[in-house]
Amino acid sequence: MARSAVAVPAELARRNNRVVRPQDAAGIYVQPRPELARLVRNGAVRKLTHGYYALVPGRHLGSPTWRPDLHSLALGIAQCDYGESGAALMGVGAARVLGAVPRAIAVTVVAVPKQRPPLETDYGRILFVRRTLDTLDLERADTELTQGWITTPEQTLLDLAARPTLGGLPPDAVTEALRALWPRTDAELLEELARTQRKAAALHRARHLVDVQGD
Repeated sequence: MARSAVAVPAELARRNNRVVRPQDAAGIYVQPRPELARLVRNGAVRKLTHGYYALVPGRHLGSPTWRPDLHSLALGIAQCDYGESGAALMGVGAARVLGAVPRAIAVTVVAVPKQRPPLETDYGRILFVRRTLDTLDLERADTELTQGWITTPEQTLLDLAARPTLGGLPPDAVTEALRALWPRTDAELLEELARTQRKAAALHRARHLVDVQGD
């Protein structure tokens, strides 16, 4: 039988980013850490890793089986630390959100402005890659925990081809993702990005893999 969940304060519930840190609740609670721990016990919040929590979406309140999506929580964590304009899902993370990786994976990748070690969460591993976001081709995406930036199909294809081992997907899964992304890309934009980002070799590799594995 599902436990009744205690609702979070309105000030937190109104946040665009449903990932919170104790300091984000400092203006609401005198002692935010114990209060967040209480909300975890009551089912209104999930602890993601040390110092980060996710507010359970309303439709899942009271459900002990709900698990936050790794890619969504990763974007939310990065937004907490670098702001909405300082984080973007990329690589396998963007590919998963774009539907190019059909199976759930336990690793995701986020572009951020600073070097940062990987972060282990209760729901998977987050890899942070230092990128200048202004140079990336991005688009907006809605996830279950936040709204934010992800790389476009063109940028995602180039990034996957440039660093196919980042995120630990097996080679056949990378090829599958490239094949899924290819029909959604604009040829002129691909060429332009490959030129300006010095990823001509990555574009050549992607073409080769798609053609070799194609029907």
